[in-house]
Amino acid sequence: MDFYYLPGSAPCRAVQMTAAAVGVELNLKLTNLMAGEHMKPEFLKLNPQHCIPTLVDEDGFVLWESRAIQIYLVEKYCAHKDAALAERLYPSDPRRRAVIHQRLFFDVAVLYQRFAEYYYPQIFGKKVAGDPDRLRSMEQALEFLNTFLDGERYVAGGDDPTIADFSILASIATFEAAGYELKRYENIHRWYERTSKTVPAADKNLEGAKIFGLYFTRK
Repeated sequence: MDFYYLPGSAPCRAVQMTAAAVGVELNLKLTNLMAGEHMKPEFLKLNPQHCIPTLVDEDGFVLWESRAIQIYLVEKYCAHKDAALAERLYPSDPRRRAVIHQRLFFDVAVLYQRFAEYYYPQIFGKKVAGDPDRLRSMEQALEFLNTFLDGERYVAGGDDPTIADFSILASIATFEAAGYELKRYENIHRWYERTSKTVPAADKNLEGAKIFGLYFTRK
């Protein structure tokens, strides 16, 4: 299946970790947003929202939004082939699954959103210093995550990493790439140190985060 992506993108990296976990090989299609490749007619035909990541399955089915792709990959390519693995990655119990959804939505709407609100103006808007109010808002999001992890091995609880861990791991690796000190959040730091070494394709996540970190060295 074709996967339109950028290696520095946290959402793209979350999908790559999920694909590795379920054993799906992605045909990587590097998509240069700065060059406007996502606005070309052939890409707009696939995805009128012109965003990455975008997945095109073998039968032509097209899906975007990373967390939707993560769920799709587990349900389509893992649930029938390896039910035990699917149960660990995306448990069928309604309450376990509801917590995973909450963490995924927290990631997209709060955690990474507040990262972007604070850092993107410095990267893409050429502002020299970050807004202190946005910094406080971003740190509040990290405090929420630190609380979620209190007494837990993984972000949605349980004894095994889920797709919520992959998504949030990609985001937190981006915080680190930006030079933000995570050690002050004890639970996040503990979880990050462990999962960065153990989840499938964790090396690709860290490599991609380092690529994103180059934006900070170019300021």
